Amino acid sequence: MNYRHAFHAGGFADVIKHIVLVRILIYLQEKPAALRVIDSHAGAGLYDLTGEEASRGGEWLTGIARIMQARFSETTLPLLKPYLDIVRAFNPDRDLTAYPGSPLIARALLRPQDRLTACEVEPKARKRLIDALRRDTQARVVDLDGWTALPAFVPPKERRGLVLIDPPYEQKDEFERLAEGFAEAYAKWPTGSYLLWYPVKSRRATDTLARHVAEAVGASKPPGKALRLEFSVAPQSADSALASAGLLIVNPPWTLLGELKAILPELEKPLGQGGAGRFRLETPKP
Repeated sequence: MNYRHAFHAGGFADVIKHIVLVRILIYLQEKPAALRVIDSHAGAGLYDLTGEEASRGGEWLTGIARIMQARFSETTLPLLKPYLDIVRAFNPDRDLTAYPGSPLIARALLRPQDRLTACEVEPKARKRLIDALRRDTQARVVDLDGWTALPAFVPPKERRGLVLIDPPYEQKDEFERLAEGFAEAYAKWPTGSYLLWYPVKSRRATDTLARHVAEAVGASKPPGKALRLEFSVAPQSADSALASAGLLIVNPPWTLLGELKAILPELEKPLGQGGAGRFRLETPKP
């Protein structure tokens, strides 16, 4: 597997992930106290949709391009508007040619008192991210492996915020590392919010991950809460492109479940390939 951000920029998995990211950050900002966003595998920050990597699979054409053209209900549109406005801000000429990654989406929502820590070890991606955030006093790019960074950077001094864990899944043990890395960070900062992204290729691997996360969350005192969201745009086959991806959301805002129940049904048609997509939204069990 290789889910390096540049090849999948603006695809359906990015759309789902970033909609959830934005809804969490907007909720966290309802309190005036400062917060920190920690992005463990940040990527390059901004992606050229006309470039070689994004063009290779053209995933954005069936992802963000469709969402930008879709019509949404009066209930759902206000929930999607902050995300869509951020994407539009990177495309001032109206043509869709650029897509912001998680660190730039998070940065667009930071208030003056908030901070971003973005970790990236791949040299080219890190250089591009540094260029994108140059002279930004609220954002710091760190040359540190995300698995090392997770326990090192929590809890942040702000004591409020979100940890995004979105590795490229290039190693066979990435699911195990994700479960262990989350558990180690969560043990140090059980009151933080966490957003874990994963590809759905093996049901055994994804169910095991969800169970491990649920066990870690349930063992804290008081127990934390978690949501599991998976979105499929087509039936997944062994040799096809990624057609299903998931998120584990730990300590989600109390408003998020209701928001997702409004948003997700309206994404099934525009994101579906060869028919409507489908989603599952549940509480993971230990």
